Amino acid sequence: MEKKCMMVVTAHPDDADFGCSATVAKFSREGWDVVYVICTDGSKGTEDRTITPKELSKIRYDEQKNSGKVLGLRDVIFLNYPDGYLEPTLSVRKDISRQIRIWKPEILITTNPTRDLNNSTYLGHPDHFAAGEAALSAVFPSARDHLTFPDLFEKENLEPHKVKEVWIMSYGENADFWNPVTESDVDTSIEALLKHVSQIPDPESAASWMKKRRQNLGKNIDSDYAESFRKFVMN
Repeated sequence: MEKKCMMVVTAHPDDADFGCSATVAKFSREGWDVVYVICTDGSKGTEDRTITPKELSKIRYDEQKNSGKVLGLRDVIFLNYPDGYLEPTLSVRKDISRQIRIWKPEILITTNPTRDLNNSTYLGHPDHFAAGEAALSAVFPSARDHLTFPDLFEKENLEPHKVKEVWIMSYGENADFWNPVTESDVDTSIEALLKHVSQIPDPESAASWMKKRRQNLGKNIDSDYAESFRKFVMN
């Protein structure tokens, strides 16, 4: 029997590992193929003025690959758009549509395409919004319609694919679905997150936040741990 596939589309290396990596660990443990699609090259996320964008991109590429090994990912695909400048263009949408048609995920996870102004501590990153919007537009209608980006069908022989479910990463307030995960899944997600050494100045605090956050989310469904999403079941 062909394995089921989950795809996670984000802007940067580490976005998925902060947002949904316990869920990823769970699905990977249960035998699913899980694939990350990273839209940017990760070349801007530093305050170190001695490092070049090219050097940083290589570091973050390696960190995400190492994280992926911990999580048991099937693959990590980098689309390599410039970090900090991502927009939900037709080009980005087409590249995500291509990956959807290649991997044929049943579930696609991505970031919220809209800015949440109810949070007083985090404005949100424009790349996150762009990745979410491009991913949702790829799911519907671009990846499912053979007449959209027809060269994917006619020249690359990629059959259209209908994603069954879309899960939008959420930190709780706008969630309508809480996915229960085990303590082992959370521990695996923390180990994966801490592979992003360039982005985690205080590993102990990051690990503590990760565990406490998943514990608090679990209370919504009487589970020890959970991660939260807005869930859409596609027709």
